[in-house]
Amino acid sequence: MDEAQGSALREERRLRPVDLARVAGVSTQQIRNYEDAGILPPAARTAAGYRRFEERHRSALVTYRALLKGYGPRAAQAIMRAVHAEDLPRALTLVDAEHATLHQSRLSLEAASEALDALTRQGPDTETLPRAGLTVGEVAARLGVRSSALRVWEAAGLLTPGRDPATGYRRFAATDVRDARLIAVLRQSHYPLPRIRPVLEGLRRTGSREALRAALDERRDALNRQATAMLEGSGRLHDYMSSSPHTPETHIESISSSSSA
Repeated sequence: MDEAQGSALREERRLRPVDLARVAGVSTQQIRNYEDAGILPPAARTAAGYRRFEERHRSALVTYRALLKGYGPRAAQAIMRAVHAEDLPRALTLVDAEHATLHQSRLSLEAASEALDALTRQGPDTETLPRAGLTVGEVAARLGVRSSALRVWEAAGLLTPGRDPATGYRRFAATDVRDARLIAVLRQSHYPLPRIRPVLEGLRRTGSREALRAALDERRDALNRQATAMLEGSGRLHDYMSSSPHTPETHIESISSSSSA
């Protein structure tokens, strides 16, 4: 292939920002931002200063968008920046860390499932409580949480403890303590407060575990979807790095082993 043919072929492969924007369904300005942030490799410039994108930029964009679905924006950006900085150990460390976080979420979910089964079976708090109930500090000590957390849950409408008629202080009855325990367990599994309300309402209304089971099943499905997206993202990352002339073969083998584990 002579120089003229090579130049013509490179010209055919050049992509405009709008071409990449259409691939990802984003604006052309976002494509420029991606390059500035290191999510895309550096682009050559024309004499007039315009970016000249090529097939490797499209591949990087597809890889980033795949990572985004499973790893989230912060991790996906950090992984791509590490790859383009040729810091492959850091890229692999970031991938491993996100998989470890997902694993911990699964462990927390199963622990929550077991704890909720036990709590809902026992019904109201089986421990002997003072006739007047427990104070905020006493409940916090039993649950291993801060008193301020109980006040936040009350402000969100999740707890409704009674008040001492003489002092106005909060007094938690057995059912209040049970609800607080359920909230503590769900918060440990990273449930947002608005999502906890229907769980508590279902338990209070019917005394059944249906609302609890539904919440846990929904969370389990979400983790499964994330795991699937992470597998797709790591596969795309492997392909992208395999096509890079700067990626050592040993690192490619490491990613291949990680994505197939």
